[in-house]
Amino acid sequence: MRLARRVDVRDPLVNSRGEIVYELIGAPPSLGAATGHSLAEITIRPGGSSAGHRHLRSEETYYILQGEGRLVVDGKSHVLRPGDACLIRPGEHHQLFNEVNGELVLLAVTSPPWVSEDSVFGEQRRS
Repeated sequence: MRLARRVDVRDPLVNSRGEIVYELIGAPPSLGAATGHSLAEITIRPGGSSAGHRHLRSEETYYILQGEGRLVVDGKSHVLRPGDACLIRPGEHHQLFNEVNGELVLLAVTSPPWVSEDSVFGEQRRS
């Protein structure tokens, strides 16, 4: 069993766009050696975004806890609000933007567990 608390994450992943990723459950032994999924809490500051990317193998589900975001998947925009969940399939290029005042906070579940080699950044797949 692994018990994880966001307040205990000492070195969250921070990008220059204003995204903070708190990895809670994952494949590394330090995150529980999960084999079926990973879990992260993500905060995106006002005016910030995630990096545009796609996953080679993993599917990812976002669940919005707080704020409002604009998710662009393969060039199509979708507004996400608290209580919304969305499934992003392997190969779908996606990027999440916070264009309102206040933080955007969400949970991200990835299956199989997220590993950096599964993410391809920058390019956008054409639909």
